[in-house]
Formats: sequence, structure tokens, C-alpha cells
Amino acid sequence: MNIEKVLQSTVKYKLHDSVILNLLYSTILIENSEESIFRKFGITRAQYNVLRILKGAKGNPMNLFDVQSRMLKRMSNTTRLVDKLLTKNYVERIVCPENRRKVEITITETGLNLLDDILPVLNSKHSEKLKNLSEEEQKSLIELLEKLRT
Repeated sequence: MNIEKVLQSTVKYKLHDSVILNLLYSTILIENSEESIFRKFGITRAQYNVLRILKGAKGNPMNLFDVQSRMLKRMSNTTRLVDKLLTKNYVERIVCPENRRKVEITITETGLNLLDDILPVLNSKHSEKLKNLSEEEQKSLIELLEKLRT
């Protein structure tokens, strides 16, 4: 279904508007389908993002600045996100004994287990969303999106 029909527009969009609106609408659809998954596991997309980053550190602690710089959607409330993950025992905070202002975060075994539970559900949802695109089309889409970001 074309974007004009989706948005119930009576006017045909210019090509560049149509491209952007299609990107935005597709992103929103994907985000909405993922949100229902995260909600079932009692976390938000941003909290999942923090856990994913910490898992990628392979057990090495990270400071808040490094976590925030790797987030897909950078947020100013990373401290609050981490605090919520702390209360759920998904991460732990490590305070440097020499400099109490230096704080690092690491993912706990509980946090890793949560990611292990979420990942198959998320992968299944992603496969479902991409089922109408061949592997070659998916690779082409990646190339086009990467080109768009340059």
C-alpha cells in the first residue's frame, strides 16, 4: 500500500517527501511491534538498548558516557535508565574506590538471561516483518540505508 493511501492523503507526495514518510512510517511500525515484546518482559526499548550494549562489552564494565554514545537513540536520561535496570537486578554499578565519582556499569547474569529470553522473540518478529523481502532485497535495503546516512 502506498504512503498516500496509508496516510489517507488526497495529494500525491513529492518523491523526497514520499521517501521520508515511508521511512518514518516503517520505523514506527517496527518500533510498535517491538514495544509489545519489551512490555511483556517488563522493560522499555531504551532499557533493552542499554542491556544490549552492556552485553556487547563482554563482561567489561562501561561508564555512562560510553553507554550513551553507543545507544541507537541517544537520551539524556541514561542515568535514570540504569537506575531502573539496577532495581530489577539486570545491571550492577561499580564505584571506583580511588575516585567515587567514577562509576561503571556491568550487566548481571539476570540481565543476560533476560536478553536470552527476548532475543528469539525479537528475531521472530523481525523475520515476520521482513518476510516479503528476499535476502538480496534485504542486502540492497541495507546498502541504500547506509548510503542515505553518509
